[in-house]
Amino acid sequence: MTRQKISDEVWAVLEPLMPTATGRSCPWTDHRLVMEGMAWKFRTGAPWRDVPERFGKWNSIYKRFNRWAGDGTWETLLAEVQKQADVAGKIDWVVSIGSTIARVHQHGATLPRHTGGSAESQESAGRAAPDHAIGRSRGGLTTKVHLVADGRGRPLGLVLTGGNTADTTMLAATLDDICVPRGGLGCPQTRPDRVLADKGYPSKANRAWLRARGAAATIPERDDQIAHRRKKPGRPIDFGAHQEERYRGRNVVERCFNKLKQWRGIAMRSNKLARNYRAAICLTATLIWIKTDLINTA
Repeated sequence: MTRQKISDEVWAVLEPLMPTATGRSCPWTDHRLVMEGMAWKFRTGAPWRDVPERFGKWNSIYKRFNRWAGDGTWETLLAEVQKQADVAGKIDWVVSIGSTIARVHQHGATLPRHTGGSAESQESAGRAAPDHAIGRSRGGLTTKVHLVADGRGRPLGLVLTGGNTADTTMLAATLDDICVPRGGLGCPQTRPDRVLADKGYPSKANRAWLRARGAAATIPERDDQIAHRRKKPGRPIDFGAHQEERYRGRNVVERCFNKLKQWRGIAMRSNKLARNYRAAICLTATLIWIKTDLINTA
C-alpha cells in the first residue's frame, strides 16, 4: 500500500480514541484499514464505489463513515486531538478567521432544498440545514466553509453555509464553534485571545460582540467605512503600525484552507448531506493536527 495517510505514528495517536464495538452483534473490521479507505476517497475525490477493494467493501466503509458523521464521532476525534495539543501548550490562541468556496458537484446537489420540494421531503432528507449548506452564487451551486484557525494554521472551528452567505454575518457563529476540552477539570476553552480578520468582517456588531467576550480584534476598516466616518466624524478604529504587524499573521487561515483543499473531496463537494461534508473536513483536520504537533510530542 502506497501513499498512506494513516501511518504508524498517526495511528498511535488515533487508536486509543477510536470507538469500540460495544453492543454490536459482530466486531468491526480493522479501524485503521477502513480509515485509510476513507482518507483515500476524500484525498482523490473519487466516488465511494471506486474505493479499492484492498481497503474492504466500499459499502461497509461508507456506512461506518456515515454512522460516525451522524453520531458526532468525527467532531469528538477532532476535539480530542485539539485537547492533547492544548495540554502540550501547542495552541496559539491568536486566531484568524476566513472563508472559502467549494463548488458542489452535480452528484452532491440531488436532494430537495428549500428552493424546491415539499417540507416532508426536506425533513426526510435528514439534513441539519434546510438548504444542505448549498447556495447559488456567481460560481453556480457552492458551499462556503467559514473557518477559524489558530496561530499555527490548524482548524479550531468551522461552519458551513451556502456560497451566497456574507462572511460578516458568520463571525459569531464560527467563533462559537471553538470548543477545546481541558486536560483536567474546567470548562472547555472557547475564547481566543485575539481575532485577526480581513475587510469582510469589520461591522460594528462584530466588534461589539468581540468586546463583550473580552477578545481583542485586529480588523481593518473598508474604504467606504472610512469615507463615511469623515462625513460624520466618529471615533476612528485603532489600526496603527502595531496592528498592521499583527495583521500579517492573518494568512495562516489561508494556509489552512490550502492544506484542506489538497484533498480533492474537500476542494469540490460531492456529499449530499452537509453533515457528511463537515465530517470529511473534520477527518482531514484531525490528521492535520496530529501530523503537525502530536506526533512530535508523543
